Amino acid sequence: MEHFIVSARKYRPQTFQDVVGQQAITNTLENAIERSHLAQALLFCGPRGVGKTTCARILAKKINQDGTENPDEDFAFNIFELDAASNNSVDDIRSLIEQVRIPPQVGKYKVYIIDEVHMLSQAAFNAFLKTLEEPPKHAIFILATTEKHKIIPTILSRCQIFDFKRIGVKDAKEYLKYIAESQGVEADDDALHIIAQKADGAMRDALSIFDRVVSFSGKQLTRQAVTENLNVLDYEVYFTATDLILTNNIPQLLVDFNETLSKGFDGHHFIAGIASHFRDLLVCKNPTTIALLEVGDQTKQKYLEQSQKTSQQFLMKGIELANDCDLKYKTSRNQRLLVELCLMQLASINYDGEKKNSKRFIIPATFFLVNGKKIDPIIKTPEVSPATQTQKIEAETEVEAPQTVVETPTQKVVAPPEKPKINISMMRDKISGLSLASIKAKQEHLKKQQDRVVDKKDLPSDAFTEERMQEVWNAYIARLDKKGEKIMSSLLATDTPTLKDETTITLEMPNETMRIEIERAQYPLLEYVRKELNNYDVSLEIDVNELTVKKYAFTTRDKYEKLKEINPLVERLRRDFDLEI
Repeated sequence: MEHFIVSARKYRPQTFQDVVGQQAITNTLENAIERSHLAQALLFCGPRGVGKTTCARILAKKINQDGTENPDEDFAFNIFELDAASNNSVDDIRSLIEQVRIPPQVGKYKVYIIDEVHMLSQAAFNAFLKTLEEPPKHAIFILATTEKHKIIPTILSRCQIFDFKRIGVKDAKEYLKYIAESQGVEADDDALHIIAQKADGAMRDALSIFDRVVSFSGKQLTRQAVTENLNVLDYEVYFTATDLILTNNIPQLLVDFNETLSKGFDGHHFIAGIASHFRDLLVCKNPTTIALLEVGDQTKQKYLEQSQKTSQQFLMKGIELANDCDLKYKTSRNQRLLVELCLMQLASINYDGEKKNSKRFIIPATFFLVNGKKIDPIIKTPEVSPATQTQKIEAETEVEAPQTVVETPTQKVVAPPEKPKINISMMRDKISGLSLASIKAKQEHLKKQQDRVVDKKDLPSDAFTEERMQEVWNAYIARLDKKGEKIMSSLLATDTPTLKDETTITLEMPNETMRIEIERAQYPLLEYVRKELNNYDVSLEIDVNELTVKKYAFTTRDKYEKLKEINPLVERLRRDFDLEI
């Protein structure tokens, strides 16, 4: 069996030009070498697998080259690598310091690469300080770490720091494509994109995943093979789920979710993917934000097509529902039910049903019967005798039609009533009693009715004080409480009313819902207050005070912040025991 070399070692970059995604750092290092402007101590920090050790080895090799040596010369005798994870004691550092004093036999510099330097002990750091600050001219130290915050400040101040960034999905995919061509592997663009996304910015992880998937699928690398091997949900799952949501197909949506769970995926992963999918669809709604969509070309086309079927309002509401489910998932006792309820809510966003947003109103079928025959009021009303039509409408609507009495010298003649006509424009202006518009119309009607009943010109408007107004207000609250209307009495007692001017009473509520409830019940309140104060010019203004809102703890986070204000030691308790809110 032939010895296999993993791609991370086989394709390790040998020059700065081969390093992926770190152009700013590699250009800086090249210019520093050319201009002899290289510091004696360098610190490479950043996530794992982004090229820190690789750049250190390339730098160590390049500073010893003068153009006359063999291009394959690696200057192994001039490069010393120390793993600080296993050599972190004071004795190890002292041994290193003793080696630093010896000049190189070949080349100009001796380079000391200390990997995972944050693992050194405090004593080892202190023993290393003086040598790091004033090393011999032939010595250069390159420190590499993934956790810069664990290094003491005295070490950081003696180093030139280079922050390596995560490798972008596009750069990682292009490098994987180059490796696939080198190995003769036919790879789909979407398959390589999924591998690059799964690597999460680490090139070494991307190469390890690539080797694993190639071992699974052979020379043909497809998106299906990658998703199956990496145990990730395919894009098609979310495309299908979104189509079912848009068509309000709740049963099939729940069946598909059950199949996803049966494959070993958890509901948290599924609902988080739905939120991300809606975000990607929202990104596709605007040409200027399509660049934010990090998917392959084929998948991008599918996103563009599905985004045309959705509205921005639907996507924003969907993201809000999915994100809310994501936040509640860990604390839920029935996590599957939580996700299923969220899916049903998503599928109900655009659901009209039989009555919602309907242009036709609920009218009895008998309304369109004239002389026992069904008619279409939109086309034409058939000609029937006035008496017959009047009798039919009276029988169906139970409303007595007005009649005209004509008196003659000999007898009274009852003239037939005028033929009623169906006015289609009036029918269309009717408002269903089940709609929100009907509630608003009813409130406006009550207000107009009150204004008609009360003629303020003929009613008294005696002056009163704020104290007297508050006495009447409290008396009305006590009256409601005695009648058993506890909710409204507690709402009115939330804030103490004040006078904005001589006749305007102002009230501040902590949220919009309370304001609406009081507005609905303001007419009997004003009637009582006006009568008791003997002033019919009194009016009521209700505002929502944002400062008052902050006094109420609605969410778990709000309650925690309130407790922390009372006792700051609560935050210390949470940190010491690593508690979650």
